[in-house]
Amino acid sequence: MTIYLKDATFIDWKTLDIFKTHIAVNEGPKNTLEMIESLPDRQVMAGGDSIINCENKYVTKSFGCGHHHIYSALARGMPAPQKPPQNFLEILLYVWWHLDKNLDLKMIKASALVSALYCAKNGVTFVIDHHSSPFAVEGSLDTIKEAFDAVGISHLLCYEITDRNGDPATDAGLSETEDYLKSGNQGLVGLHASMTVNGPLLKKAVKLAEKYDSGLHVHAAEDKSDQEQCRLKYNKRVIERFSDAGVLDLPKTILGHCIHLNHAEKSLFRGSNAWVVENVESNLNNNVGLADYSELGENIFLGTDGMHSDMLRSAKAAFFTGQMTEGISYPSIYHRFRNIHNYLQHNKFKGDENNNLVILDYDSPTPLTSDNFLGHFVFGLDSTHVDSVISKGKMIVKNGKLLTMEEDEILSFSQEQARELWKRL
Repeated sequence: MTIYLKDATFIDWKTLDIFKTHIAVNEGPKNTLEMIESLPDRQVMAGGDSIINCENKYVTKSFGCGHHHIYSALARGMPAPQKPPQNFLEILLYVWWHLDKNLDLKMIKASALVSALYCAKNGVTFVIDHHSSPFAVEGSLDTIKEAFDAVGISHLLCYEITDRNGDPATDAGLSETEDYLKSGNQGLVGLHASMTVNGPLLKKAVKLAEKYDSGLHVHAAEDKSDQEQCRLKYNKRVIERFSDAGVLDLPKTILGHCIHLNHAEKSLFRGSNAWVVENVESNLNNNVGLADYSELGENIFLGTDGMHSDMLRSAKAAFFTGQMTEGISYPSIYHRFRNIHNYLQHNKFKGDENNNLVILDYDSPTPLTSDNFLGHFVFGLDSTHVDSVISKGKMIVKNGKLLTMEEDEILSFSQEQARELWKRL
């Protein structure tokens, strides 16, 4: 099946070249995107082919989220914690560790469906997720996978393994991860953070990642407490501990946040194969601080940390806070926004090929050119301009509406499961 985009203004996401063209987009896993001079006669088009009028609209590669927490999707409006948190550890204890312990598979399904819905409508067609549900571990990754597949969003999943809930929950996390990877799914080995991962678990996680040619996905120095615990228990800083364990040797490894690193740790990371994902809105929300990422090199991309599913919003937040911390430039923030594609391509993950596109209905009051695109990216484009979305060559959002599932049914199910979760809280 082929989708023909008529009279599109195409923005090349790599070069920022902008030109008028017709585009033929084929469904499937291959790089099936072609610029064509003329459209085929409708009489000779194959069944299922379609023509979409893109006059006065912009077409470019769709977006990716480098660090999501779909398990937090039902938190919006949840009951207040039993005690107002006074620091980051109490935020974890009274909010997120309280919530994740009360999830079941139906709630996880609702969380995944509604997150995928929001991603799709925001032009995000690839999600790297970091999941936690310590008393509903078995089958959790397949539940998320099935929900994302149903909506049409590609994914790279992991389960957040930790020692904080006892040996049975730790073993369940390791088993869930191995079962998922052994079944041929692309995924990572998830860990919570150094402060809740003991020595034996860290070794097992690295061995598991090596066994399945994967990497680790772990929070690193998000808060000062992570560094303090690491120094007290291991006489090392977090990045030193991860480096010694082989975590940084794996080119698929993703370290989340990396707020409280010293110069030696930054240098150690720069010389590694690992990647960092930046989540500034979450850092602001949790009051853990902001980082100067400029010393970490080029392997940096952006996530939402479960705050929302809008990567254009995340990019703007990273730019404006980056003005204070590192004097970030327009090209640098756009590079970080798009760098998830380089991570996925470099590591040969599937689902982020060229036939993932977003159609933008961007009614700018000023001209948009190759020379000034980055100014429009920072100060103009936002998720309200997402008109339609193509994922792996299939139209999944058209004129702002999801095509693959009923939006009302997803939201009704999500609200039902949120009420059930809140009763437990």
